[in-house]
Amino acid sequence: MSTTLPPLIISSEDHDSLSSLLTVISDETVADYLARELDRATVTSEAEILSRVVTMGRTVTYRDDRDGQSRTVTLVYPKDANIATGAISVTTPIGAALIGLSEGQTITWETRLGNARNLTIEKVGA
Repeated sequence: MSTTLPPLIISSEDHDSLSSLLTVISDETVADYLARELDRATVTSEAEILSRVVTMGRTVTYRDDRDGQSRTVTLVYPKDANIATGAISVTTPIGAALIGLSEGQTITWETRLGNARNLTIEKVGA
């Protein structure tokens, strides 16, 4: 498994919203992880974010490197989360791992059970 963290790019709008959200995330482990991701991200304007970067509201196809399965989800705020429609909250472990990644990047993230898993971004859509 990869231990090197890939670079992240986050819009200033998403960064501000997610920073405010940190105080209401009930899962302390996820809140801490998301805070670390926000701290290490390059923050830029929305206009400078490339279409291949995972941002709030974008649809992303990623591959779980453990089982080789690809999944397509939309990254959303908690109020809009709906697992049945593939709307994944940024306040879940996988949602926090997805934000700011670009197509082709791989990251190691930790499941709620404490298992380390790799995911690779295959495609980012609107």
